[in-house]
Amino acid sequence: MSKAFASQADLADKKVTFEQLSPHCWAYTAEGDPNSGVIIGDKFIMVSDATATPAMARDLIAQIRRVSDKPIKYVLLTHYHAVRVLGASAYAAEGASEIIASRGTHELIAERGKEDMQSEMERFPRLFRNAESVPGLTWPTLVIDGKLTVDLGGVKAQIWSPGPGHTRGDTIAWVEQEKVLFSGDLVEYEAGVYTGDAHLEEWPATLEALRALGAQAIVPGRGEAMKGADNVHKALDYTKRWVETLYRCAREAAAANMDLKAAMAHTRKAMDPVFGHVFIYEHCLPFDVSRAWDEARGIKNPRIWTAERDKEMWASLQD
Repeated sequence: MSKAFASQADLADKKVTFEQLSPHCWAYTAEGDPNSGVIIGDKFIMVSDATATPAMARDLIAQIRRVSDKPIKYVLLTHYHAVRVLGASAYAAEGASEIIASRGTHELIAERGKEDMQSEMERFPRLFRNAESVPGLTWPTLVIDGKLTVDLGGVKAQIWSPGPGHTRGDTIAWVEQEKVLFSGDLVEYEAGVYTGDAHLEEWPATLEALRALGAQAIVPGRGEAMKGADNVHKALDYTKRWVETLYRCAREAAAANMDLKAAMAHTRKAMDPVFGHVFIYEHCLPFDVSRAWDEARGIKNPRIWTAERDKEMWASLQD
């Protein structure tokens, strides 16, 4: 293969930032690596996205412990992907009694969690350096339908699913009193937007549902935390442009009866000039085009990625 598979060549550590966005809300970001959000109440703490491994989660816990000794009672899984959920076991020692996920996320863990775990460990060797610390799949203890409001003491977090997008189970945390949104991978900024398990046709409407909240700060799935309404809109617009450009190209490719490799070349003409510089672009694009091409040809439910399918697809798109 002419290019290193996925992120196997990305082995340099990233600079971590733990930043306060409002009286109770914090962002844990790392130069385009998966982000986590933290809501610190007077009684309890919630972490949104658990990190890839318990070893990695312990770094986030150390950051939290610099500012609060309250129990980390709640861990929110914004979706099922391994880099977001497999660190959850580390929070048990910090007081975690509830791992929260939507019904859709729970179903996806059951349907494809094992395959996704192996697939992502091979895609992201740096993020899974301490894979031996992962005890297995992360299962939610609290599965929600509709909306859940969690009182952390002095601050409440609303947890709900705004609609399909990055996955069919995407879930957000919204701190209305401070206008801070924890979006998971529904929103990215200046980083690759992974759409390998996405519902592309529906995603833009879900972004508009998030826009209607009127957030003053957002912790996206990847990229820096965005502060101020104008910058929140920038992140939403960035993600929407990626999704709409990708899916438009896929529909054009499907209408022209292109095969996957031709669809990739067609998509690059539109995507490379706009997004080619961003973090994990080259990792994401083959998976993104594969899913977009499938959806444009009528495959509504994303096909399951396995480590074998990953590599077969990657090899098929190399020159």
